[in-house]
Amino acid sequence: MKNKDKDIYGQILLARSENRKLLAILLDPDKIVLENIKELILKINQSPATHIFIGGSLVENNILDELILKIKLNCNLPIVLFPGNPSQISSHADGILFLSLLSGRNPDYLISHQVKAAPLLKKTQLEIISTGYILIESGSETAVERVSKTKPIDRENIDKALATAQAGEMLGNKLVYLEAGSGAKYPVPLEMITTVSRNIGIPLIVGGGIVCLQGIQNAYDAGADLVVIGTAFENNVAFFNPTK
Repeated sequence: MKNKDKDIYGQILLARSENRKLLAILLDPDKIVLENIKELILKINQSPATHIFIGGSLVENNILDELILKIKLNCNLPIVLFPGNPSQISSHADGILFLSLLSGRNPDYLISHQVKAAPLLKKTQLEIISTGYILIESGSETAVERVSKTKPIDRENIDKALATAQAGEMLGNKLVYLEAGSGAKYPVPLEMITTVSRNIGIPLIVGGGIVCLQGIQNAYDAGADLVVIGTAFENNVAFFNPTK
């Protein structure tokens, strides 16, 4: 199957129209041990995940291509790049969240990295999904905040988060991503999720700080179309196992 045949965005829109909630497991290549990849893929296949996101704030190793190819051998879920910079591009993935960090004012993450990435992406068959990326304050400094040198939106400032999401939609973004950050102390506030989801016409992704199954459900109930789990799954691959 060619990458473009998966129609990742079309499937997200379809799920939203049918009120089917989606779940992505975020894998950071810097935290993956390739020798243990088969066990990891088995756990993903046994989970309710609908997508695999791959990326990180830094990604200092060189296993991205190999990691994706190994996952594809035993897993049919769409693999979507979630890049921190243009070096995190692999033509072996199915798609890429083409992120613009709308909550910050660092031009590197608003447009400069995107300019560098564009010629590389043109040479691939990756499905490119324009995404307004909005960092929300989560009780502690996150890797995204440190690397991007930007401040998140105050978690109490729902109006600013909404206006930022609406601006992203008006600029042509296909998705809005509310992000508390990897290992966040607190997830995105439920009231913020509800307000944003009710006042934009594009799908809403929510991630960061969700550490239990109830947290996923809470985000869904608040209006998230797709929830992302990263650190919680990394720390416990039995995260989705039913408790006795």
